[in-house]
Amino acid sequence: MRILGIDYGEARVGIAITDALNVTVQGLETIQRNGSDKVILKRLDEILENYEIDTIVVGMPLNMNGTISERAKITEDFIHKLKCKYNKIKIEKIDERLTTVEAHKTMNFLNINKNKKKNIVDTISAVYILETYLNKLKNTLK
Repeated sequence: MRILGIDYGEARVGIAITDALNVTVQGLETIQRNGSDKVILKRLDEILENYEIDTIVVGMPLNMNGTISERAKITEDFIHKLKCKYNKIKIEKIDERLTTVEAHKTMNFLNINKNKKKNIVDTISAVYILETYLNKLKNTLK
């Protein structure tokens, strides 16, 4: 079973996935929201048909002081939709503070073209969200 990571944004949603053993994480894609969660949920249906997913991890955009941001409230609404639609799948939240900053640092380090950055930053952020979750799981098992 795999774990799916989601970086839920206003314009785009980054998706990452683990390998079958939940050891490595790879970016899967960026979904354009087009102002609607229906687009995301439809694409998630397709992804869930192709992969055996038992957990979905969604990044929570908290304020730097750990308080709930306006964006986090919107993300909570999206998580509620996920829990209703995919009630057999475990839905987890993880602090995503600074993942976008780290994604931009990675892209700068790799000299990724400025025009390509906006199409992949959310996917890279989803990778960081999922890696953070996996590391949390490993530390819990120690």
